Amino acid sequence: MLQIQYANQNQSTNIHESEGVTYITFRNLEEAGVIHGFSTRLGGVSKDHLGTMNLSFHRGDEQEAVFENHHRFAKAIGYDERKLVFSDQVHTTRIHKVTEADCGKGIIRESDIIGIDGLVTNVPEIPLITFCADCVPLFFYDPVKQVVALAHSGWRGTVARMGKVMVDYMQQEYGSQPEDILCAIGPSICQSCYEISEDVAEEFRKEFTAEQAEAMLRATGPGKYHLDLWKANQVILTEAGIREEHLEITDICTCCNPDFLFSHRASHGMRGNLGAVIMLK
Repeated sequence: MLQIQYANQNQSTNIHESEGVTYITFRNLEEAGVIHGFSTRLGGVSKDHLGTMNLSFHRGDEQEAVFENHHRFAKAIGYDERKLVFSDQVHTTRIHKVTEADCGKGIIRESDIIGIDGLVTNVPEIPLITFCADCVPLFFYDPVKQVVALAHSGWRGTVARMGKVMVDYMQQEYGSQPEDILCAIGPSICQSCYEISEDVAEEFRKEFTAEQAEAMLRATGPGKYHLDLWKANQVILTEAGIREEHLEITDICTCCNPDFLFSHRASHGMRGNLGAVIMLK
């Protein structure tokens, strides 16, 4: 039986299994009734280092295997994979407002959603998906205005405050109030596994207060630090107006669990992609 290593005792996540597919959800989003999930390596048909639930068409996998993986993951969570809208992560803070015209872009249709790290919609039954294998997926749900969003936030997106950019966008485009929005910081690399260099640490010192940067950075040697992306995104989201009680922070590290989740660092790049999905009913 697979043993999952938890990074803390937050108990913010639930692990589910449906017809052989194992996936992760967040308690606040689950209690709110929003359809969402984060994939694991378990339950797909991909082989070797892509095994088994690789959701990317750009990792050298067989197309038929990726389609089958999407079908299984979608069936487990409860959405139509043919309506999926893919992000196209390039570590920016650009956001795309998804409409009915975007259904299927990235999976059954060629996509013109290029260079986009954030997706948002108020249209029911359009599942949004973003991909990662150590970077941070951010989930958003406004139960008042009925808006969902996903964002991909690696260190570049985090230092550029991708979470705040999304909250501001939801406020401007849909009238969302930050205090109403439910958020989750998804499975990604933990501080103990994420070593960075001096130049990256300096970017965080410039963007955050000295006290905040000290909480995010732990020196490990000359010019080397461990970076806490979870803490950084927590600071960003709460400063953007998200209530602490509306924010769930992952307790699962991708790098600590390479047999359960894909990790770029743990695999030295030999890996598939995980998927974060959210959809309005």
